[in-house]
Amino acid sequence: MTFNELIFYAFSAVLLGSALGVITARNPVHAALLLVLAFCTSAGLWVQLQAEFLAITLVLVYVGAVMVLFLFVVMMLDINVARLREGFWRYLPLGTVVALLLVGEMGLLLYSQFLDQPPPPALPADYSNTKELGRLIYTEYVYPFEIAAVILLVAIVSAIALTLRRRKESKYVDPAAQVAVRRQDRIRIVAMPAERDDAEGGGRRAEG
Repeated sequence: MTFNELIFYAFSAVLLGSALGVITARNPVHAALLLVLAFCTSAGLWVQLQAEFLAITLVLVYVGAVMVLFLFVVMMLDINVARLREGFWRYLPLGTVVALLLVGEMGLLLYSQFLDQPPPPALPADYSNTKELGRLIYTEYVYPFEIAAVILLVAIVSAIALTLRRRKESKYVDPAAQVAVRRQDRIRIVAMPAERDDAEGGGRRAEG
């Protein structure tokens, strides 16, 4: 066994253990931290597969942004863990069946696509996996990419529509009314007669 294979199996074991800990941890903060560990080990595996762009994107986007947001929300909200786990044992058989089906499908796919084929040739020195990834996304997989983008957009709009609550007592500003405002609606010029100081006027009359 080479050193590269040893690192691969070590990262894979850590990834499987952290993924299992995400779904079995009782504390949501611990589950989020284990998910961060799973993302980092996945990035390490992608680096070994010469997919440096995907590894960096995974660390920057998911670990640096998404998981920080998850941790912020989990630590700020008062989550009732006991209530969330009420239906765990009821849905455990169904979840186990679905997990076994997914593992079987992934095993068949790996066996049919990779194990029966010879190893790929070595890549040239000027090979860019970022350029190749962009070429595949916008040529061969352009329709699945666009469908995934539309699904994510629908999910964002649905989340906003489901969580939006309008309060009657809340005050808001209408931008259209602000743009259409006129000077006469905001400023009123009042003409007032000029007045002089009585003391100053009396002194002048005494001097006269």
